[in-house]
Amino acid sequence: MKKFLIVGLGNVGEKYQNTRHNIGFKVLDFFANKEDLIFETQKLGDIATYKLKGRTFIFLKPSTYMNLSGKAILYWLTKEKIPLENLLVITDDLNLPFGSIRLKTKGSDGGHNGLKDTQDKLNTTKYNRFRFGISDTFSKGRQVDYVLGEWTEEENITLTERLDKSVELIKSFVLSGVNNTMNTFNGK
Repeated sequence: MKKFLIVGLGNVGEKYQNTRHNIGFKVLDFFANKEDLIFETQKLGDIATYKLKGRTFIFLKPSTYMNLSGKAILYWLTKEKIPLENLLVITDDLNLPFGSIRLKTKGSDGGHNGLKDTQDKLNTTKYNRFRFGISDTFSKGRQVDYVLGEWTEEENITLTERLDKSVELIKSFVLSGVNNTMNTFNGK
């Protein structure tokens, strides 16, 4: 059975739960809710497992806080003997319009501390990342307040549909591969 590690980046704790920076956790929670999965607290994070068509999805919400996400990712990749090409890291992206989704197989951390730590711990920039656009509609010098801010009422209205699309993307990544998934979902 092929295994895949699907990691949602975020910060633990109630005060971060509904923030833009926690979209990775939100996507995994939405998926788990749709499929009646339960996360269990284990070493360096909360884990849920899902099986579909001979494949195992291991969902990870690191408990290391965003800036140390790489430690949890490396631990679970190693523990479960999952090859790097079967890793998908879900993160927020200020450089994409709100709700847009983009899958990439490599790239820079783009100033994102969770990706920066992941890159450092994995010792490569070549890993799959699913970027969820949160836009950049904040005043100069207000970036931290914006990413750690909660979704607006307008954003919340659109969010459910975008989360549905995110679940489809994750399933496609595992079942159809990264290239087919990029062709199907990028920019949609």
